[in-house]
Order: sequence, then C-alpha cells, then structure tokens
Amino acid sequence: MNTKIIPPMENGDRLNSIEFEKLSHTIPENVKTELINGVVYIAATLRYEGHGLPHSLIITWLGFYMANTPGVELADKATVRLDLDNQPQPDALLRIKKGGQSRVGKDDYIEGAPELIVEIAGSTASYDLHDKLQVYRRHGVKEYIVWQVYSRKIDWFYLHEGKYLTFEPDGEGLIESKVFPGLVLAVNSLLEYNLAKVLSILQKQLNSEKHSFFIQKLQ
Repeated sequence: MNTKIIPPMENGDRLNSIEFEKLSHTIPENVKTELINGVVYIAATLRYEGHGLPHSLIITWLGFYMANTPGVELADKATVRLDLDNQPQPDALLRIKKGGQSRVGKDDYIEGAPELIVEIAGSTASYDLHDKLQVYRRHGVKEYIVWQVYSRKIDWFYLHEGKYLTFEPDGEGLIESKVFPGLVLAVNSLLEYNLAKVLSILQKQLNSEKHSFFIQKLQ
C-alpha cells in the first residue's frame, strides 16, 4: 500500500497561509516559524544575550503595563493571521481586547493587526526592519518596536498617513506610545538592561490621569 509522504516545511519554502498551517505540524512548537510575503522563515537557534535576555525584558515591561491596564492583552510569540501570504509570529504584541483592530478566532489564532508589535533583531540586516516592517505597515499595525541588540539601538515606529515615522526620545530619553497612554519606555535604561529603572519610570506614568482615562475608555 502506498502511503503519501508529507514533506516537512523548510526555510525558504513558498506557500500560502493554508498550506503553511497544514505543514506547521512538521515543525516543533517551540521553533519560531513565520510566513512573510509567501516565504517561510524558520528561526535559527536563539542566543542568550542576542535574543533570550532582551526578549525577557520586553515581556516584563509590557506585562507590567498589561497588569495595570484592564482591557489590554499581551502575547508572547503568538501567530498572527494577516492575509493569505502573511502569518508572522512576533516576539511580543500588545492588543486592545474589545474594540481593537484584532480578534481571537475560534481556533485560538489572532486575526488582524494588533495595535503594537515588538521584534528582537540581531542587526539592521534583519528582515524585521525590511520585509516584515512593510507587511506590518500595510496591515495597519499602529506601532512597531525593533530592538537591534548588537547595534544597541531601539527603533519605535508609529503609523502616520500610511507611513511609518520614528519616535524621537524626549529630553529625558523617554518615548511614550500614542496608542497606549502611559506606556513609556526609558530607552537608554533598557539598552543598559536596567529593568528596575525602566519599570520605575513606567510606574509613575501608570499613576497619571491620562492612563486612568484610558482605562475608563477601555471599559
């Protein structure tokens, strides 16, 4: 009896989202696998300082904001269905649960563009700053953060009239989200891995009137 053999998905394969999901079971669940512009990207093994440590700092920063902002949800490396050619798996995303741009489908995948996406990139050569950036822009991701670990640089983009512009830190080295009031990042402190200071500055913003008003609006 002939048994049809299903080939495993490989880096560089050209698929649509239906084919991508059918073959996703051939890849271990803990391996980051994305479909960007119809091309499969399978992440190599991830280094500690190059990805794992900065990733944990970003998740803690966003998690602290979520814990103090009912109606906002954080996800870590969740697959996002954008269209037939794009299913990214961002390192982190922040979304508005009710009335936001995205929703959770019946099969537990995020559908549509979250309001904020964060990626940890090795360098400016990463596709996070090229193909993936353009995909997020086209689909209306309102804000996009890319931490270039080896370059010691953080770019925070915001969508304006169909284009991504870059936030400039204020005189104190802080950037605040336009979408999530009170979500403030002490850029230099994060680059120095000073998480205590990052969270201390964030805490001050979470006590502000604009953050309280945002929470009321989400309800």
